[in-house]
Amino acid sequence: MSTALHLTIVNFTKDAYIVVEGKQNADNFYIIRSGKVRISKEVEVVQEEGGNVLGPGDFFGVVATMSQHSHIETAQALSDCSLISVNKDKFGDLIVKNTPVAMKIIEGFSRRMRYLDAALARLTLQQSQEPELEHLFYVGEFYAKQSQYNQAHYAYHQYVNLCPNGPNITKARERLEKIAAYSKAVYLDGSETEFNRTYPKNTMIFSEVMPGAELYIIQKGSVKITKVVNDTEVLLAVLKPGDIFGEMSLIEDKPRSASAIAYEDTQLLAVNRENFARMVSSQPQIITRLTQLLAERIWFIYKQLANTLLSNSLGRLYDALLIQLERNRVPIRNGESYTFDFGTKELINMVGMPMAEGKQALRELLKNNRVKALDNKIHVTDISEIDKQAKYYRKMQKIERSRQLKKQSL
Repeated sequence: MSTALHLTIVNFTKDAYIVVEGKQNADNFYIIRSGKVRISKEVEVVQEEGGNVLGPGDFFGVVATMSQHSHIETAQALSDCSLISVNKDKFGDLIVKNTPVAMKIIEGFSRRMRYLDAALARLTLQQSQEPELEHLFYVGEFYAKQSQYNQAHYAYHQYVNLCPNGPNITKARERLEKIAAYSKAVYLDGSETEFNRTYPKNTMIFSEVMPGAELYIIQKGSVKITKVVNDTEVLLAVLKPGDIFGEMSLIEDKPRSASAIAYEDTQLLAVNRENFARMVSSQPQIITRLTQLLAERIWFIYKQLANTLLSNSLGRLYDALLIQLERNRVPIRNGESYTFDFGTKELINMVGMPMAEGKQALRELLKNNRVKALDNKIHVTDISEIDKQAKYYRKMQKIERSRQLKKQSL
């Protein structure tokens, strides 16, 4: 493999540091040929699935390299190690010439995403276990109460199809009959022949907990990714043209972990398992893009998990805003303004605060005259203020954590 792909073999002695958390400009990731490597983080929010010790065939550093964000972990050699170093620009070659390795990375990313997403749901959404198919009825109920009949129709329809003997089947059928005239739900049963699809604004592409066998590439428009938790719609992300979503269900054959809703009139390319298998070798640029997006999401979810450890509610809001700036690659410059594509309620939901606590923290946030709520969007007149405040609260939390550890050791 190293000859065909012009990859580099690098060797590290026992105890050597290979990558360091927080380091910017990662250009290479590593596949272990021999030896053991330990992965650690400054803030260990959740134990890594499968443990923190890696061996031959495992890989690390891919998240930072493919997302082009800072490293989220430190890698140290537990023994003398031989590694294959893969430059980010060579990932397309890796897909074509060694598809099993590329697919192992993608499948590993997908598992990691699902595991981290479940951890985040436990910590921020107070959701202790994955909801079952019966949850489809409650998704329908939520949107019906909001008079969002397109989404309600879609969820009720899936419930009737997937839970024909469910305890709420009679109610679901009655609800469907009542709202049918007021909804314009589309592709209720998907399509085996039509892969270029148009979804009008506020129509559901798929619902959380339902099975899925397609991923989607946004051609035009935007898509919001949401969950209904405790009778609240939690906004997880807003995706734009070029973004890919729905890949976890296709790759792992697991239920949808969240809902996807057209945020505006949207055109999508649907990719099923058969087409995806062909794409891996014939269109490596799309698979590279999928890997970049998965890496981006994993980086983001680690930042969200670290946010849950901040004890100060106002600090968590500032930190969440800085994470969004980092995610959107907004340069931090004095005096530069920025408008986020979400409002105050979405900000509170992002960090998973109870609404009463969130509103109190929000009042404190808006006392800063550089932060304003305008037209259901958060507007900042000087983004360096967000950077300064978030870093202050992170530093205070680090000092407090050191104090607690010192007390425990006495």
